[in-house]
Amino acid sequence: MPGPSAGPPPTVAAGGLIVVDVSGKVRRPGIQHLPAGSRVADALRAAGGVREGTDVTALNRARVLADGEQVVVGMPAVQPAAGGTAGGGGEGAGQAGPTTPVSLTTATVEQLETLPGVGPVLAQHIVDYRTEHGGYRSVDELREVNGIGDRRFADLRPLVRP
Repeated sequence: MPGPSAGPPPTVAAGGLIVVDVSGKVRRPGIQHLPAGSRVADALRAAGGVREGTDVTALNRARVLADGEQVVVGMPAVQPAAGGTAGGGGEGAGQAGPTTPVSLTTATVEQLETLPGVGPVLAQHIVDYRTEHGGYRSVDELREVNGIGDRRFADLRPLVRP
């Protein structure tokens, strides 16, 4: 199975294998050794499958995995910081940032939307960049995403990790 054509290929461990951490609502969470070019669906199978009743609609099961990546299954989106600017359960631009840094490598579109100034279109651009380039190796790569200028990058930098 060939990987994405744009950008460098994901790093590969010895023997043509990648190592991923599958966590959350799977039958056997933990480290999985998979062939290079494996997809999220392959990692889920290796972890014994998703637990019954788990919603995986936000998980792109067709995405090609990168070595060292974490796949989080069925966990709630990152919540806004307590005492922040978020209104009483409202959604959108008024939300405060997440309480812990959001992983650019594993976050869903919904999790990325919890970041200040990130709506559904920009969140999708962030995910698309990740898919095309085999993940994020540095937070600075966020500057290359369509729609992120210097000001937005400065706002997002302390709230994300590769």
